[in-house]
Amino acid sequence: MSVPARTLENPTAASRVDSFALRHALAQFPQGIVAVGAEVDGAPEAIIASTFTVGVSLDPPLVTLAVQHNSSTWPKLERSGGELGISVLGRDQNGLCRQIASKDRANRFTGVDYQLQGSALLLDGVPMWLRTRIYDQVRAGDHDIIVLEILDLGFTEGAAGLVFHQHEFKTLTSLS
Repeated sequence: MSVPARTLENPTAASRVDSFALRHALAQFPQGIVAVGAEVDGAPEAIIASTFTVGVSLDPPLVTLAVQHNSSTWPKLERSGGELGISVLGRDQNGLCRQIASKDRANRFTGVDYQLQGSALLLDGVPMWLRTRIYDQVRAGDHDIIVLEILDLGFTEGAAGLVFHQHEFKTLTSLS
């Protein structure tokens, strides 16, 4: 599908950008997929996000995440005591991604292997995980930008991540 380019008469008037065109334009940018999780009131909770940004700061070590205001899970995760697990999903974990993102809250974690570090929920078998705590939160349009401080991490060298690109799950291949 080709969406015609648009030029704004007043570039600061963001409300003039058609939301349909914006979603399709932004879909051209491949993004990794993460599960953000914690144990809340003795039960696992998580959201799936493609709005995760690495490399925000090395000192202190910070990453960000954007969460929609209408999320019903994010308020629960905020109550976790501030520690959250970030699990970067791997190339073969699109089924797991769909399960955790499902509206069927009762079965989101059925058969899912994970571990807890404090209240942070970390999925097993992922290419990378971070144990984080909320550092700051900024309201931004219909989302909140959550700044997270990295407390601990683990990764598997050379493991491939799951990518969301053009409204589909994909994997990356090397050009060399």
